[in-house]
Amino acid sequence: MLGVMDNTDLFICIDHVGLAVPDLDEAIKFHAEVFGWRELHREINEEQGVAEAMLGTGEQGEENAKIQLLAPLRDDSAIGKFLGKSGPGIQQLAYRVRDIDEASRVLRERGMRLLFPEPKRGTAGSRINFVHPKDARGVLLELVEPATDAAH
Repeated sequence: MLGVMDNTDLFICIDHVGLAVPDLDEAIKFHAEVFGWRELHREINEEQGVAEAMLGTGEQGEENAKIQLLAPLRDDSAIGKFLGKSGPGIQQLAYRVRDIDEASRVLRERGMRLLFPEPKRGTAGSRINFVHPKDARGVLLELVEPATDAAH
């Protein structure tokens, strides 16, 4: 079992913080001009109904701070519903994992509910799942296993 028993960390690091935004292009411009963030990756995820961009700091290729901007493609998407209920702001905190299947198994053993029975495709080909916010004390926690060929 990962974690306390064998002194292996369950998570590698905080991968990113996800921000729900109503307009992706406007949000990218704002975060670049005001805070100096640089666009690293942009894509459309039809399955999740979201247009997204990963922004970072530091030199190209460094593992520095990242934020993910998430704009809804439709009102009934998770991000659309979030914006309708809460407005723009922090939507999720993402933890990077080496093996999402093992991390999911351990978390389920520890009583955490995951939103999906199996991981889904995330940004840049990553594999993702989420810990239910009611089990994570009010925070939507995303688990991210980066694609093996991705810099993310």
